[in-house]
Amino acid sequence: QVQLVESGGGLVQPGGSLRLSCAASGSIFIINTMGWYRQAPGKQRELVATITSGGRTNYADSVKGRFTISRDNAKNTVYLQMSSLKPEDTAVYYCQTTAASLRTPLEMYDYWGQGTQVTVSS
Repeated sequence: QVQLVESGGGLVQPGGSLRLSCAASGSIFIINTMGWYRQAPGKQRELVATITSGGRTNYADSVKGRFTISRDNAKNTVYLQMSSLKPEDTAVYYCQTTAASLRTPLEMYDYWGQGTQVTVSS
């Protein structure tokens, strides 16, 4: 199994910055894509940004130019640097990865973290 633990959420004023971190642990064989999703109250979960093991990134249009995703493959950790935050960025942010465990090394599964709250408000 693969576990994901997020950290770094909190309350920030509009225009401020936050950095989220997500560390993968457990019986990991290989990690492919890592990413961040978010879910605001009353809305569906949506993609924020993803990054492949080779470093290729993909962003939602709403965060392009403001958010930066990165990863440290040696630490199995993905980061989301969020800048110029807006009230509409308020949501629970979830870390996600597609990975294979040592128990089933040929099978890739999606794993999710428990979520971390980001609130942008004055």
